[in-house]
Amino acid sequence: MTGPGGVLRVTRTCSIPLDELEWRFSASGGPGGQHANTSNTRAEVRFDVASSMALGPRQRARLLDKLGPVVRVVASDERSQARNRENALDRLRDRLAGALAVQRARRPTAPSAGAGRRRLEAKRHQSEKKRMRRQPTGD
Repeated sequence: MTGPGGVLRVTRTCSIPLDELEWRFSASGGPGGQHANTSNTRAEVRFDVASSMALGPRQRARLLDKLGPVVRVVASDERSQARNRENALDRLRDRLAGALAVQRARRPTAPSAGAGRRRLEAKRHQSEKKRMRRQPTGD
């Protein structure tokens, strides 16, 4: 989950100190009776991308472009605040890692000769099937 010294490890090259994260806790909605009404178990974590000192210029630019200046994640699935904190950190890590991932450029390719033959054969087969369904002409 977190690394040594209170660090959230996002990727091999990106780790964020936990003191750069802003936490807020509130009552979780939904069923749960008295426990839900009295416990602040819903965890919200905010990460300010724009002012983070842990990010390099390329990482910051990529995150700002894909996620915006502030990334906000909420977890209220569990009855425990500690488990909701863990869930929120996992979700934050996943969002940041997904935004930092560099997509490989797609190289356009031509269909193979076999694929072309199979496509034409399928078209011929479909055409023959439909031709057999037609009413016979009265020649």
